[in-house]
Amino acid sequence: MNDSQIKILFLTADPSDESRLRLGQELRDIKARLRQEPGKFQIEQHESVRVGDITQAIFEVEPQIVHFSGHGKSTGELCFENEVGKVQAVKPDALAAMFKLFAQSINCVVMNACYSEIQAKAIAEYIPFVIGMNDAIGDKAAIAFAVGFYKALAANRSIEDAYEFGCVEIRLQGIPEHLKPVIYKTNISVQQVTPKDKAPTDLTPGQRRRISQELESLEEQYNLLREKLKRLSMDLVIQAGTAVQFQLEKEKEGTENQMKQLDQQIKELENKLQ
Repeated sequence: MNDSQIKILFLTADPSDESRLRLGQELRDIKARLRQEPGKFQIEQHESVRVGDITQAIFEVEPQIVHFSGHGKSTGELCFENEVGKVQAVKPDALAAMFKLFAQSINCVVMNACYSEIQAKAIAEYIPFVIGMNDAIGDKAAIAFAVGFYKALAANRSIEDAYEFGCVEIRLQGIPEHLKPVIYKTNISVQQVTPKDKAPTDLTPGQRRRISQELESLEEQYNLLREKLKRLSMDLVIQAGTAVQFQLEKEKEGTENQMKQLDQQIKELENKLQ
């Protein structure tokens, strides 16, 4: 095996007591895109995944990217299969705790499942890039996103760029669900604000370096949200349907709130360095 290959672990679960999904089509389309760069990617698939299969599959494959396709609940739980092929839901914090143990090797997690944004936020505490869905998403949109995402990776684009290409692919297919995929970068724990009466010289060079790194990461997240807000504003102009406009307004409001929180964190870190 070529050590320079990017290894992708493709996990699927389609419990018998849930609606059927076109998971086979998604995998075939992804493989077709990755074949454009022969030898660069290795994709390993595990189907009808049970909870106990997840860690074993990661141990065996040692992937940089973990891709899950299947069902999710509005509470943020992902649906795997039990011994008889029916739903066994896993809570977001439990799955996040598992990924924490693989934080040194996994670079990206893609959850192509309904309502997986809650899970994405939890996993992003430990994994650099995590993609989830902020609502229910149809088969066609899920497949289109995956095609656009891996097409871009095969063309040597970054994970963040690949995410954008995945969203654009949904739009190119004429499917009004391109705002449902969301991307999260590793959340940085921001320390308490330094009291104003504490002299800046109390910071060691190492502390200053870590704060600067946190500041840079938060600024990158802020810039991503700003681009997302621009896209939402443009979409509001061209969308005529009331239901779609309501969804866009709601998404825009959430994005603005996230930007306000990040802006406050950035200011606190800047104050520490003054």
